[in-house]
Amino acid sequence: MKIIRIVLIVVLVSGAANAQQAIFGKWKTIDDNTGEPRSIVEIYKADNKIYGKIKRILKESDRDKVCIECKGDNYNKPIEGMVIIRDLQKDGNEYEDGTILDPENGKVYRCKLWVDEENKNILNVRGYIAFLYRTQQWVRI
Repeated sequence: MKIIRIVLIVVLVSGAANAQQAIFGKWKTIDDNTGEPRSIVEIYKADNKIYGKIKRILKESDRDKVCIECKGDNYNKPIEGMVIIRDLQKDGNEYEDGTILDPENGKVYRCKLWVDEENKNILNVRGYIAFLYRTQQWVRI
């Protein structure tokens, strides 16, 4: 009986750890208009906050593009390698209270991320201003 309890505790603890780790890793972004894969973004944790960096732009001809619409430190910087998700914090099964940068237009939006309940290989990425929002689904690599 004691062994069954120990095994049950180990399974529950490892399940909770896996759920927390589910958001981290590499995700393929999908173009809203064409449905084609655009880039690989790596989601990672630093200083107790969540960040996302464009690791690879998939279309070779776009790899040298710079963010001419960006403001501040990102102005005229390469998009490949750019940190686009900043300062998210865990809140239940979601990560929020941070920002996401759209390198296409240089705009920064409030951001929320969560792993899809039905398909753990889908990351919902929502950028929003007030009650207006757009949600993309990224695919785990």
